[in-house]
Amino acid sequence: MAEDEAHDVVTGDGYAVGNIDALGGGGGFRKVRRALGVTALGINVIVMPARVAGRRHYHDTQEETYFVHRGHAELELGDGSVHRLGPGGVARIDPETVRRIRNVGDGELVYVAVGGKDGYVENDGHLLPSEETG
Repeated sequence: MAEDEAHDVVTGDGYAVGNIDALGGGGGFRKVRRALGVTALGINVIVMPARVAGRRHYHDTQEETYFVHRGHAELELGDGSVHRLGPGGVARIDPETVRRIRNVGDGELVYVAVGGKDGYVENDGHLLPSEETG
C-alpha cells in the first residue's frame, strides 16, 4: 500500500474512508458498516482462510450481493446449483434463497457482502453546476 493511501479509518464532515486491514486481522468479518458509519445498507468484508466453508443461511427480508475481491469462491445455492467466482466475480441472492460460500482456493478468499431492502433510489445523483457541460 502506498504511503499516501488511507490506512486507518478517517471520518470527516459527511464521509468516512479507510482500508479493510484497519478493520481487523485474520479470518472472519470486517464490520465496514460499523467502522465507517454506513446507515443505508448492510456491508461487510469477509476474509475466509483456504478451504473453509461458511454456513448455509438465508435472510427474512435482505437481498444480498457478493463481490469477490481476492481469491476463489464456490457459491452453493438452495436449488442445488454451484457457481465459481474469481476476482471481480459478483452474485445477487434473493433473501429466502439458501446459500453457502466456500473458499476453493489455496489462499485467502476476500469478498464484500452488501445487503439491503426496498430497492434502488433512482435518479438521486446530481452534478454541481461547475461540472455540467453546456
